[in-house]
Amino acid sequence: MKQLFNKDDRGQVGIGTLIVFIAMVLVAAIAAGVLVNTAGFLQATAEDAGQESVNKVTNRVEVINQHGTVGLNDTISNMTLTIRLAAGSSAVNMNTTSIKYLSSNEVQTLTNSSSSEMNPAGSATEFNLTKVTDDDGSFGVLNSGNDRYEVTINSSAIEGGDQYNGLNTGDKIQLDITSQTGGTTQVILTMPQQLAGKDTGEPVKL
Repeated sequence: MKQLFNKDDRGQVGIGTLIVFIAMVLVAAIAAGVLVNTAGFLQATAEDAGQESVNKVTNRVEVINQHGTVGLNDTISNMTLTIRLAAGSSAVNMNTTSIKYLSSNEVQTLTNSSSSEMNPAGSATEFNLTKVTDDDGSFGVLNSGNDRYEVTINSSAIEGGDQYNGLNTGDKIQLDITSQTGGTTQVILTMPQQLAGKDTGEPVKL
């Protein structure tokens, strides 16, 4: 009777099985490494997205009061907002903050004026920023709960380009103040119903 296997045959089978086993272990190790790396990447991406979402909600300003200034032809020639940091917000750089101005006739995106002394009321494309209080001399950056700035928007320049084309009584304006990180504060202002008898340059509550 012929012997089916000899010692050499059994050794060859054992080496083949070992090679297959090692290959399976290597494939599993590589797959595990890919999964770990992918999980780490997804975690980092989720953390970044979460932080960006938090910044969009918290990093913004708060408007604490506002008034308009009477211009010619019984109109509002400019609007002034007093702002501070919103609760829970980190520093907001007003030099990189934009204001979207929307009225029934005009829409304009305003950036911070480069020189408040040259254009104290702002222009058709820029708002003016002035200091009310600033604890540490970092004017332009709201970084303390005690900081207060005034933002002046030249509605006459935006609406028509001259001092006779301001906002009329009853007009509504929407302002979206958006910080660099995306935090937005929306303000809706309604012009007073009566301006007759008001002197040019006189402030009125909005």
